[in-house]
Amino acid sequence: MFKSRGDSNIVYKCTVRLLEDTEILECEFHPSYKGKFLLEHVCQQLNLTETDYFGLRYVDAGGQRHWLHLAKLILKQVKDASPILFSFRVKFYPPNPLLLKEDVTRFQIYLQLKRDLLHGRLYCTANEAAMLGALIIQIELGDYDPNIHVGNYVTEMRLLLRQTDAIEGRIQELHREPVEGTPGGTGGVKGLSTQEAERSFLKIACQLDTYGVDPHPVKDHRGNQLYLGINHGGILTFQGSRKTHHFKWSEVHKINFEGRMFIVHLNYPEKKHTVGFKCPSGASCRHVWCCAIEQMLFFTLASSSDACVYSGGGLFSWGTKFKYVGRTEREILERDGLLAPRDSQEEGSSTGGRRKASSVPATPSTPMTGDFGYSSLPRSTHSAPLEESGAGGAGGGGGGGEDACDGGCLLAGPAVDIALACCDHLRAVAEEPKTAGACTEFSTRDPFEHSSTESGGTLGGAMGGALGGGLGGALGDDWRLAAPRPFSPARAFAAAFALVWLALAAAAVLLFETDWPPLRALKRQPDLLALKHHYYAPLRDYFKRKLLELF
Repeated sequence: MFKSRGDSNIVYKCTVRLLEDTEILECEFHPSYKGKFLLEHVCQQLNLTETDYFGLRYVDAGGQRHWLHLAKLILKQVKDASPILFSFRVKFYPPNPLLLKEDVTRFQIYLQLKRDLLHGRLYCTANEAAMLGALIIQIELGDYDPNIHVGNYVTEMRLLLRQTDAIEGRIQELHREPVEGTPGGTGGVKGLSTQEAERSFLKIACQLDTYGVDPHPVKDHRGNQLYLGINHGGILTFQGSRKTHHFKWSEVHKINFEGRMFIVHLNYPEKKHTVGFKCPSGASCRHVWCCAIEQMLFFTLASSSDACVYSGGGLFSWGTKFKYVGRTEREILERDGLLAPRDSQEEGSSTGGRRKASSVPATPSTPMTGDFGYSSLPRSTHSAPLEESGAGGAGGGGGGGEDACDGGCLLAGPAVDIALACCDHLRAVAEEPKTAGACTEFSTRDPFEHSSTESGGTLGGAMGGALGGGLGGALGDDWRLAAPRPFSPARAFAAAFALVWLALAAAAVLLFETDWPPLRALKRQPDLLALKHHYYAPLRDYFKRKLLELF
């Protein structure tokens, strides 16, 4: 598919899926074009001027999703893809979408949230789901008309991941009832204009816990299945459909990863804390880290000029660099006149700590158990298998049959937890029996943006956790309390430093003190002759004298 880059006339074609699945764009780009060109071209086609909230996502050959980097060449990022396919998505969900200047931007946010609701990423109660569904019907079909809207017309529109008869009936009732504040109004949506219904939808959606969350399957230090979400408010964890913890950006000191372990360093007034989450694969862990760094910088930095190059910071994450590109939320609000500009002194004092927190390699914290139930992870255990707890991750709210759905079962169905369905039989032995009709876990699947290969890495992680849990149960509680020696950066650096110098000394002796035929031509090189004369020979003579003095 790809030809020589030397020909400047080569044009590559790609397909961009829009937020409406039925709409696509066919685009062309040259080998020298960067990601920013393609994103701006798509936004121009959609008449979008507030482009900073959006991005293009693609899936690599290994099934891992990525955001197209705006400052890197498009061709370099998708070199293994054939055909080249992107998905236009909301990347940074604004905390209050009602503050957006353009109606077309709010409409794209609405389309993304509508998609999140359909695929189970936007969790809500049954009443909230019914109201959101009714607002979608009002936007799509307008006011209720008994001559047009006959029968169960809601069934023809897919609004929720699991759309029960009870939910559909409630949506129809809200669609027929006049809006509150009008004659006979009972809290329905009839009488709302398209823009009013859209604003009401955004107002409800942006207050939900899972607003702006793209859940990543992870495991905690006990091996419990969790889902990690990252948005404007910080890093959130979900067990099933229930939010368990929320680490605010103001509490996050550092973010790094090692191998498959995503690590968050937290600063509390009374102590420091380290939390680790095990991802299904190293590639998915790097993706989570990149998403967390980018979300944190967008919503916390005063200016994009304060951003520097960030590294993974761990022993097994060398070579992973990230450079933030684009405006920050504060710059956007200041540009639009919604926020007063701050002077440079205030910006420097408020952002200096943030830059250091994200770019400096993480330091080990003392292992402790915080009030929120996580144990700090010593650096030496970051890449070790996690033990499986005796009780698995319980799902969110229970429920009876479909007609008695209490909100949690809206996230049930065939699309739920496909990434981990293949290892359910491993967890069933250790988990307590679930009640009949209990809701399944938070949905992570989007059939257009995920690959079945992701489940392979998850299976491996689950097997490791299950085996670790079984071993822990066999050896008893004393084995669990025997923590390995904490990782020491100074000790590791000293060992690596000594090893490097020993390797260089051995190479110098082999080169200058032996007459090995393959090295004869190399020894005659002018640079090596100078190195031997000025450095190697004096050092050799010096050590000879010292050894003779000792013996």
